Amino acid sequence: MSRHIHWYPGHMSKAKRLIQEHIKLVDLIIEVRDARVPRSSTNPEFGALCRNKQRLILLNKKDLADPDMTQRWTSFFKSQGLWVEAINCLDMSDVNQLRKSIIEFAEERRKLIYQQKGIYKNTRAMVVGIPNVGKSTVINGLAKSAKAKVGDKPGVTRGKQWIRVHPYVEFLDTPGLLWPRADDQTAMLHLAYIGSIGDEAIDMLEVAVKLIETLKGLYPQAIQKRYGIENMEGMDGYSLLEAICLNQKWIRSGGNPDVDRGARQLLGDYRSGRLGALTLEAP
Repeated sequence: MSRHIHWYPGHMSKAKRLIQEHIKLVDLIIEVRDARVPRSSTNPEFGALCRNKQRLILLNKKDLADPDMTQRWTSFFKSQGLWVEAINCLDMSDVNQLRKSIIEFAEERRKLIYQQKGIYKNTRAMVVGIPNVGKSTVINGLAKSAKAKVGDKPGVTRGKQWIRVHPYVEFLDTPGLLWPRADDQTAMLHLAYIGSIGDEAIDMLEVAVKLIETLKGLYPQAIQKRYGIENMEGMDGYSLLEAICLNQKWIRSGGNPDVDRGARQLLGDYRSGRLGALTLEAP
């Protein structure tokens, strides 16, 4: 890439400090990842931050991900001895099942502590994740009300708030914590694709061209079906974007393909699932 992606606003540093300050108060860490990019949508520091705590990896937006790949990722995490669940946080049946699993964990823990110490203890959980993976929507679903602030732009959730989701369970909602370094440009690109890095911090045309090249390799049928491009043989990402623009009648005055509009449209189509349920990373 000609332009490196590096996006680490000041409130991200604040978020890291917030997590470090409050981690001693919680018993369960729920890490929300994007099921389309389970490797890129984590922060390598989470493992160290979560040491000695029960951890649940939540693969969110499973409706936008390739179901076979989500199953492979779930099996992979389980083979590592990790508690993992895949959900669509907008599907209340998924959220209710997740709520049931967390309450069961809290009840078992409550019984165990009572047997050991003769006291009843509630479970406090911390929800962590990079921006725009659906953390606040997960909490709202679990609480069955919109108590956590939700936004469709990265970095909307900034403050600290405790949210009770059950008599025995309460959640600390924390700001998203993005990868603080840009040495893995593939991961940063994947985060740009899903919208976890603000569009103002990226070159949308360049990112869209990279996405087309990625999809051409993994899911060529998605491009063919959505944009009517039959033969992609020998075409690079930019040529393919131009062909898509011409096919969709996204034309500038003078008859040239409007590649800027095409880039915005392509990224929007991928993020919304209009291109299909597509996963970009394998375990």
